[in-house]
Amino acid sequence: METTESFTQYKSRINESLGNEFLRTAMDNFAVAYRTARKKAFSDIDVDALIQEVAAIKSDAILNHELLLKQFISKAKENGIHIHPAKTAQDANRIIATIAEQTGSKKIIKSKSMTAEEIHLNRYLENKGLEVTETDLGEWIVQLRQEGPSHMVMPAIHLSRYQVADLFSKETRKDQSNEIEKLVKVARKQLREKFVKADMGITGANYALAQTGTIGIVSNEGNARLVTTWPRVHVALLGIDKILPSIIEALTINKVLPKNATGQAITSYVTWITGPSECKNMAIENKNVPTASIKKPGQKREMHIVLLDNGRKAIAEDPLFAQVLQCVRGGACANVCPVYRMVGGHSLGYVYIGAIGLITTYFFHGRENAANLVQNCTNCGACKAVCAGGINLPYLIKEIHSKILDETGHPLKSLLLGKVLKNRKLFHSLLRTASLAQKPVTGGTPYLRHLPMIFSKEHNFRTLPAITDTPFRDRFKKHYKPPANPKLKIAVFSGCVQDFVYPEQLEAAMALLKRADVGVAFPMDQSCCGLPAMMMGEKQAARDVALQNINAFKDLDVDYIVSLCASCASHLKNHLPDLVRDYAQNDQEIFSDKVIPFSRFVVDKIGVTFEENGQASGKTAFHSPCHLCRGLGVKKEPKILINASGHQYVKTDEEETCCGFGGSFSANFPTISNEILTRKLDDVENSGADLLVTECPGCVMQLRGGALKQNRNFKVKHISEIIQPTSKLS
Repeated sequence: METTESFTQYKSRINESLGNEFLRTAMDNFAVAYRTARKKAFSDIDVDALIQEVAAIKSDAILNHELLLKQFISKAKENGIHIHPAKTAQDANRIIATIAEQTGSKKIIKSKSMTAEEIHLNRYLENKGLEVTETDLGEWIVQLRQEGPSHMVMPAIHLSRYQVADLFSKETRKDQSNEIEKLVKVARKQLREKFVKADMGITGANYALAQTGTIGIVSNEGNARLVTTWPRVHVALLGIDKILPSIIEALTINKVLPKNATGQAITSYVTWITGPSECKNMAIENKNVPTASIKKPGQKREMHIVLLDNGRKAIAEDPLFAQVLQCVRGGACANVCPVYRMVGGHSLGYVYIGAIGLITTYFFHGRENAANLVQNCTNCGACKAVCAGGINLPYLIKEIHSKILDETGHPLKSLLLGKVLKNRKLFHSLLRTASLAQKPVTGGTPYLRHLPMIFSKEHNFRTLPAITDTPFRDRFKKHYKPPANPKLKIAVFSGCVQDFVYPEQLEAAMALLKRADVGVAFPMDQSCCGLPAMMMGEKQAARDVALQNINAFKDLDVDYIVSLCASCASHLKNHLPDLVRDYAQNDQEIFSDKVIPFSRFVVDKIGVTFEENGQASGKTAFHSPCHLCRGLGVKKEPKILINASGHQYVKTDEEETCCGFGGSFSANFPTISNEILTRKLDDVENSGADLLVTECPGCVMQLRGGALKQNRNFKVKHISEIIQPTSKLS
């Protein structure tokens, strides 16, 4: 019986993956190549519009799944297909084993099927004494290694040709070359014999068409067609979420699936099957086959479809999680995930990997297998940006995390965080006290010279800033004087980091706003945005904080609420409304509609022509915070500010890649955070920039802290600090 993996054990396994140099290199090379291939594949297509169309198709199919399922079953039966509904994974396994028994099938070949992985089909059939062989090359390799796939469409991406050569040498008992072409020939020779002798073929399906009772299979290897036609029995296992109205919807999805999955225009094979193979059945001589099951020469072969529920109907009825079933199983969410890039699929999934796997593990394999996984997310939103099904993956990951904690109990550290954040006065008092208590470890510098004893050595990968002696709220009250005739009126949402750690970033912005005759309000009752609580799974605390912030800004006569923190702005604009929809009486919409990030406000609303500030950099790179470029769709404005302020903007390859901070992520997974950060700093250094600018204080903390710790040859600043020199509010 399997035991549940503890968080400590999981982190240990993560560190083993980080130590695998080949894995790291392979994942990194793939991430870079995929980005280029996907861009090229979609170069002449409105990808956003296409994804919206696919999402609508899948959403409508989920909404009408009962009707479509009924139509599909009826048409499939008319086509001579045996239909077997399976409510659970155990039911599906039992049904397929029974089909094998009734047809005398002892040797089974399979093509790639994540649904078969979901129900652990191979293990079940092998325990029944059946011989099961994967015929997809990657799947066969991982089967020989007795491990699961590390990617939904590239199952052996984590392995080198040298490892495969050693594996094939062991399997064939003969030394094999590590040349890829020769390894493919070895596999072809070994598997061809399996095809010839197979009694049953098992496949999955990408599409099931209600109108015609047809299934569609998308693949890059010819094995799927052999599996469906060579054996005398074909069993297709598919989740009920694969059912669509007709081939029209399927072909629309197929426009995006290969491009999004592997950067291909189309896969090598797209196969449509409407009934048993027309290939005539050969006479068989097998004493183990029941007489009634013996097919006479000239008869059609058998085809069975097992329609798996395994919780899908319940998901379809859930207003929040129904969108999970919009997944088209392309694996793009893993392709762009910064964590997957570091550790691979075996450390970022249970069966299904990537962002979708963090969610579906809870539903298909239990919360005990999902509890650690859902914390291993930076909340960067890259998965959502490329999801062909239009699923809000980061949001659902946080919802699953919160759901698990509600069911199993909240750990002490997150409970304490939630209670502190909900009490603004207590929270701010603790920060002020900490500014005094930190003196022994700052030595009068703006940094912590060493971490307090409560932290492990793993957390010492960046130089952390000290808490300021005088937070911004105190400086604002003392120095701010409103303009007599303001052109615009705004309120500043500071967030806790800029208020208590980096007040100079806000002061620099205030100097600009003063010059532009912008009236500024700073409500003293504002607190943390609540995102840290959400990242820790403390949804109720995040809701309470959101309501406090709405009330703090409610009675202000302002045009905009400006935030210099991209993470705060994205959370307040995109997630706060859903958090408090049943509690705020529509005040949340008024609040969130006014929220605007700093660079967009300056470029679009002020339109200031800047003067060179005398501190311009030779070359300035930009780190685009995840919540700015993806959460808020702000991309061009920061670069306009960089150039307008006398700096020379230079593009870096990883400009929009996560820096690895992710709030509590960097505390929970410091080794992964460090590796993501190091890749980011390498990229900046390779650009020749001597200044790195960003628009999020959390990113500043991560990037500046890492650059200082690693003695990098460039500085890190918030974008407000380069527009003009930091100045007091006098």
